[in-house]
Amino acid sequence: MRPAGMNSPRRVVRIATSFASSGFAQRDGERLKVPANLLTVLRQRDLDGVSRALAAETGLSYRPLEDGERITGVYRRMVVAASGRFAMLDDGLGFSLVPWRPVLEQRIGQQLGATLRGDHVIWSFGRQRGLSRWSDQLMDQPVWSV
Repeated sequence: MRPAGMNSPRRVVRIATSFASSGFAQRDGERLKVPANLLTVLRQRDLDGVSRALAAETGLSYRPLEDGERITGVYRRMVVAASGRFAMLDDGLGFSLVPWRPVLEQRIGQQLGATLRGDHVIWSFGRQRGLSRWSDQLMDQPVWSV
């Protein structure tokens, strides 16, 4: 008797049944139809769970970051989730989770800015000072792109 490996028929059936019962896929006879945005849905579900746990732990509310939106806040820590690593940015009213990069590790406790553009992030480090129109324009310019 051979051990049930990664491609064993029993394992494939078990995974397909699990996906169908969880609502992530639909059965069509012997076929399994998986939506095109399955990875996005699973990632969002993972982020929702992690953000709920962090909100309970810190007492801060979770503020999801939308595409094209800019956030500034203090980088508190790296959060490891099933869907990847995220930087926790605390803006004083709540926190956001932004995809993490190794260059951030030396910036714990510092003020950072992040703009989400599709599947990448434009980071800016430090504060922009002053109230002039020129400094407002600087805030929209990436200082550091990762």
